[in-house]
Amino acid sequence: MKNIIDLLWQKYINVTPSAAKIHDIFKKKGEKNIANDHIAIRTFNHDLVNKEKLAEPFLAMGYEKKGDYIFEAKKLKAIHLEHRIDKDMPKIFISELRLELCSEFLQEVADTCVEISQIPHYSSEDLLLQGRTWGTPSHKIYEKLLAESEYAAWMYVYGFRANHFTVYVNKLENFDTLESVNDFLKDNGFPMNTSGGEIKGSKEQLLEQSSILADKTKVNFIEGEYEIPSCYYEFAKRYELKDGQLFEGFIASSADKIFESTDVATA
Repeated sequence: MKNIIDLLWQKYINVTPSAAKIHDIFKKKGEKNIANDHIAIRTFNHDLVNKEKLAEPFLAMGYEKKGDYIFEAKKLKAIHLEHRIDKDMPKIFISELRLELCSEFLQEVADTCVEISQIPHYSSEDLLLQGRTWGTPSHKIYEKLLAESEYAAWMYVYGFRANHFTVYVNKLENFDTLESVNDFLKDNGFPMNTSGGEIKGSKEQLLEQSSILADKTKVNFIEGEYEIPSCYYEFAKRYELKDGQLFEGFIASSADKIFESTDVATA
């Protein structure tokens, strides 16, 4: 049941070594249960790979859709899923770029990537673990995409994988606040995403989030090897609703700034 989660994590830490390092320093601090709040996945709103398509393996595992989100400035839509029974399973946050709102160039790149990938030959579960399925990328195309959409540029290079995992701060034993987690990370040399403030959200909004900046990894492009941002690690603290239940959703304005952890100018 949890196999795809474990496989997504292994693929993720291959390009995000900071996540594994953070696990190590938390364990040295005495943390025994480093729980995962949610996993984020990116895609295009192309019929073969849209958010509904990528949600299929999780729905088959007992997840159900709980929330819809729109990010106007970044031209994104998103959904989040929660497991119906096992509340220890991480939430799944799947976003998609609304291609119809993008330039013809970006649409052509996205359509070509999907068309040459033989997507129908993959099950939806296998697809999530494939990474880039369209061969070696062009750095010139990557740079042109960057000028329009950091999200599209990231997808073009990294493809289908987890964009980030998220430490569930409520489950940590040695940290009462997200601020103390951030201080611990900074003391250990991890730079934070400060776009919109180091902590996005608030207790009043029932959710606080922060993240380190994306790691950088060397990627082989047609034109040669370049070092670019890969993935990042997020941290979330949730607060209780009036009925005593924890808020399990997301705040669009906060998530909007978390997305920027992979921005080239930021990372």
